[in-house]
Amino acid sequence: MNENKELQLKYDIADDLIKQRILIIRGQKVMLDVDLADLYGVKTKRFNEQVKRNSNRFPGDFIFQLTSKEKEEVVANCDHLQKLKFSHNLPYAFTEHGVAMLSAVLNSKQAITMSIFIVRAFIKMRESLDQYNNLAIKIGEIEVNQINDHKVLEELYFEIKQL
Repeated sequence: MNENKELQLKYDIADDLIKQRILIIRGQKVMLDVDLADLYGVKTKRFNEQVKRNSNRFPGDFIFQLTSKEKEEVVANCDHLQKLKFSHNLPYAFTEHGVAMLSAVLNSKQAITMSIFIVRAFIKMRESLDQYNNLAIKIGEIEVNQINDHKVLEELYFEIKQL
């Protein structure tokens, strides 16, 4: 039982850390190579070498390289990415599918564990967004009902005033 609590605590800490590192760039939820390398316990240079060696596993909808402007924006908005400010290389961004593909490329125990945690974090975020979308739909329905009710009340008021 104690082992399960310890594992859950590790998962909760990893989950929070991962969610903080998921960014929205070009309208997609992504993680940067520097963050993924850190989570997997490898240097970013080695991480990117592995990805390049397996480039056929990473089509354009799995990975893309940030522009200089995008890099400036993430550096300005994310304190933990300040070290990128002095890097001459443009970081790579991995979509949810790209992150899932990393598990086939990086085979250390830590990489496999982190891949599972990261995929779960993406799933949780998607589920949260779905809940917000459902809530937005319900609010929209309530607004429509209020507009219709308001029209009915105006008509009723007009009829009563005529009497």
